[in-house]
Amino acid sequence: MKAIITGATGMIGNLVLRHCLENLEITEVISISRRNCGISNAKLREIIHKDFLSFDSIASEFENIDIAYFCLGAYTGAVSDEVFKKITYSFVVSFSEMLKSKSPNATFCLLSGAGADQTEKSRVAFAKYKGMAENYLLKTFEKTYLLRPGYIYPVEKRKEPNLMYSVSRALYPLLKLAGKKYSIKSTELAEAIFKIGISGADKSILENNEILDFLS
Repeated sequence: MKAIITGATGMIGNLVLRHCLENLEITEVISISRRNCGISNAKLREIIHKDFLSFDSIASEFENIDIAYFCLGAYTGAVSDEVFKKITYSFVVSFSEMLKSKSPNATFCLLSGAGADQTEKSRVAFAKYKGMAENYLLKTFEKTYLLRPGYIYPVEKRKEPNLMYSVSRALYPLLKLAGKKYSIKSTELAEAIFKIGISGADKSILENNEILDFLS
């Protein structure tokens, strides 16, 4: 199988990429990113691409793809609303348009998020734009899987992007005790995304508890 991935330099995308490279069913991986992921592997073809609103210059990289893992995203509050919408929605549209034209039967896995609003009426930017992206993909690919994690606990230590994430990390033990609906480890989420791309799931939208149940 041939996979294509975006966001391979991020926390989840990097873990998904590692699964792809270690799995014998995946024979080739195309990583499209704005910077190098720092991994060297015979199965990996890394494309450094700056403009995620147009993939015309690398259209051939989208041919004969079996699985697409879209793990690219931005943290809420890290960029302006205009840029956040572009990353969360417009990048998904441009990427999926090219994939649809070159590999129409591909399986598409999107790293979405809890609270994604498919009515597209939410006043919360994250919920609205994620909902817009979800709606577009559901209309575009027959095999679309939308994963909606709650708080993602970084198993590998990192510098937290803002105070909210620092507080959430400190409160993770309590969130975990609250049940499967509210949190998930980065390693668990990445494993689930990868496996769903390979074998599919019983439904298109998986909330946090359903992602964990998929692994059990």
